[in-house]
Amino acid sequence: MPKIRLFPSACHSARLARSFGAALVAFSLAPPVPAAEEIPQGSSFFDDFDSFDKSLWGISDGWVNGTWQNCRWSKDAMSVSDGYLNLQFLRHPTEKLDYICGEIQSRERYGYGVYEARFRTAQGSGLNAAFFTYIGPHHGKPHGEIDFEVLTRDTSRVSLNTYVAGKPHNGKPVPLPHPSDDGFITYSFVWSKDGITWYVDGVKMHETAAGSPLPTDAQKIYASFWGSDSFPNWMGRFDEPEQDLTMNVDWIAFTAEGESCQFPASLLCKLE
Repeated sequence: MPKIRLFPSACHSARLARSFGAALVAFSLAPPVPAAEEIPQGSSFFDDFDSFDKSLWGISDGWVNGTWQNCRWSKDAMSVSDGYLNLQFLRHPTEKLDYICGEIQSRERYGYGVYEARFRTAQGSGLNAAFFTYIGPHHGKPHGEIDFEVLTRDTSRVSLNTYVAGKPHNGKPVPLPHPSDDGFITYSFVWSKDGITWYVDGVKMHETAAGSPLPTDAQKIYASFWGSDSFPNWMGRFDEPEQDLTMNVDWIAFTAEGESCQFPASLLCKLE
């Protein structure tokens, strides 16, 4: 199997495009992956983080996605303990930045199917707790993305979105059953050639509009917790946290289209 490179995600680079133009985004991303290093296609999985599966996940470490990000991705902001993946936003001053933050990304890419994660966030303005899929130019593909983003200045809702060829479609904030920092919530979306449908705790919240552009390339799976002081209108003014903050992920799963429910808590068990 060819070596798999881990590169920055573009969940937040997409927002940079919206605010400052695609040229800046292209500058902030890594160069395309050579054809010999094409990311392999993954299959169904359920990961409850009893341990960290290095064959499934890579850790974003040692870079930032752009000058607008006020934390550096670091392996020191990620841990697995007591059955949880912990992604943190930590004060850790360096010459350039005062904070480090945590992200994992799948080593493989995934296509049509059911994507699910159960997590709890912290609360804080200027921070983003995200579960999403992404593929882009540094993988040799157009920018595609499907998002759940809890902008933790307001933990009562989650933002949903897609990007197709670098352009946003079907964006919508939806209410959560309880504040995301009060307890765990399950976030799921079903992606097929006909559309994307988002669910929160098994309740349908949003779907792509008929005839809207849809992602077609398989994508990598990400979970991240990061901050910025560059987007006050979107993420809120960045307020320096009084303590280290954590996004706790209970589990992440993918079930390929056409396959049966693989664990009791899956949305697919309710839909079958």
